Amino acid sequence: MDKDKLGKTVTFKEITSNPAPLGLLGFGMTTVLLNLHNAGFFPMDSMIFAMGIFYGGFAQVIAGIMEWKKDNTFGATAFTSYGFFWLSLIAINILPTMGLGEAPSSQSMAAYLFMWAIFTFAMFIGTLRINRALQVVFGSLALLFLLLSLGHFTGSALILTIAGYEGIICGFSAIYAAMAQVLNELYEKTIMPIGEVKK
Repeated sequence: MDKDKLGKTVTFKEITSNPAPLGLLGFGMTTVLLNLHNAGFFPMDSMIFAMGIFYGGFAQVIAGIMEWKKDNTFGATAFTSYGFFWLSLIAINILPTMGLGEAPSSQSMAAYLFMWAIFTFAMFIGTLRINRALQVVFGSLALLFLLLSLGHFTGSALILTIAGYEGIICGFSAIYAAMAQVLNELYEKTIMPIGEVKK
């Protein structure tokens, strides 16, 4: 809100669309595919890498920048961070094959995933002020990172497989949250975008 030269009040209204569904779909669909691999359905291949770079990575970063423009700190932090998580995860897998650094040890991967578990748990606390769907997404994601970290730390294939199935549930919960926002908007139902706080 500002005043023009005549002293009249001028109000600026944000009229861009809600970027949260894009970010949630980029996260959710890529998470499902990666965890189908973790659950043992197919090996790690270029399909997962491509999804991680372009949809899990770039699409979420774009959504995060759009959330920043909408003055949404939670959405900007979440989507930008997880977008770069996907890009960093792909780099971890690809760089050693290019001769750019050693492949990570199980302990270093456990530390990497544990840091993301801490971050995600903090973001989960934030969702307690938003809505139930996002509480499920972030709560299940925090558990997923914790299971993956524990699986790498112990070397347990069973824990990593369990994490895979839990990650599939997490990914589909994000897809549900995204499509709920898209369809509710189309059918003119009241929605609470990601980061909007309950009164």
